[in-house]
Amino acid sequence: MVLLSYPMTMLLLGGLAFGVGGTVSAGAIGWGLACGVALGLGGWWFYAALGSGPISVVSPLSAVLTAGVPVLVGLLEGERPSRIAAAGIVLALVAVVLVSRQATDADVKPHRFSPKVAWMTVGAGVAFGLNFVFIDRAPVDSGLWPLAFARIAAVVLVFVFATGAGELRLPTGVPMRLALLAALLDTGANVAMLLAMRGSELSLVSVLISLFPAVTVLLAIAVLRERVHRAQVVGMLFAAVSVAMITAG
Repeated sequence: MVLLSYPMTMLLLGGLAFGVGGTVSAGAIGWGLACGVALGLGGWWFYAALGSGPISVVSPLSAVLTAGVPVLVGLLEGERPSRIAAAGIVLALVAVVLVSRQATDADVKPHRFSPKVAWMTVGAGVAFGLNFVFIDRAPVDSGLWPLAFARIAAVVLVFVFATGAGELRLPTGVPMRLALLAALLDTGANVAMLLAMRGSELSLVSVLISLFPAVTVLLAIAVLRERVHRAQVVGMLFAAVSVAMITAG
């Protein structure tokens, strides 16, 4: 699906960037491309780790690194959230771990968390986290151009990976329609992310965005009627409380 959704998102973001305007500077291009490379590599390593290792370990570990890296960078750069916001960040990190956990089927032999899987998991989490850091560096006067250049880099990487794996096939039928819908949602999410980054501190915004697995679980319950385990329910409650604490702080 990404072979269609990513190029469509690139076109949509490019059109919006052209309409909104902004300065196409070296900073907009450079940080945008860096963001796209981090996003592409993170996705590649993450799905490779999921395919080779235990989902119950890979998913929460990569998720907490995704949230933790930009928080650490923000703190090192002098960001100082209030006490209640800082407590909310800690609670949000716990929520990310709990919500991202997947139940292990007792009838299926779990994959081993080998050193290779561990490195891919850590690489994915760090890369996704750096995606936030890089896009936060883009000049404010660049409009939406950093997002457009980020998607260009991500599209190139996706097609390179797909070609190397022999899976260069565009979706058809229902998957094609879902890919187009995903492109629209992805575009809106990217614009919202950039605006949030420009309106608040990196450490706060990044950890809030990293709570997206809670929304995924809620949709799975409401739309697909899936059952969730107790840890995910607790994680969703923690996520709701952490959002309130960070917002209040």
